[in-house]
Amino acid sequence: MDFHAEMTAIAVRGLAGGTSGAVVLLHHPAAAAPGPAAPAPVGPPPATRSVAHEGPLLSALDAQVLEGVARGESTVQLASRLYLSRQGIEYRIGQMLRRFDTPNRPALVSRAHALGMFAAGQWPPRVLPERVKP
Repeated sequence: MDFHAEMTAIAVRGLAGGTSGAVVLLHHPAAAAPGPAAPAPVGPPPATRSVAHEGPLLSALDAQVLEGVARGESTVQLASRLYLSRQGIEYRIGQMLRRFDTPNRPALVSRAHALGMFAAGQWPPRVLPERVKP
């Protein structure tokens, strides 16, 4: 039996700075719909398909915070780079955790990747311009 799914994986850093694990998300689109498997989508690959209908739009500041979280920056590093207080950064991250319905930062980044919020194959991660409120 074959199993086909879209996979998103995020490396998790340990206290020593090395990789200590990974968060992996498998999404099987046909599993959500009952009945026979859905045919393969027609059109451009998922990385280039329009995803404006999936996931929330972010403010420019929230996009910068999410990019920093995806890079593994700490609250203090984000606060220093964005000229905000630590509490301001924690508030923004807390709001995004609730909006994305995630329990922690790695899950937030994983959900954002799964929703197509980030440009594919780019480091450091950047939120796509169409995902930022004008």
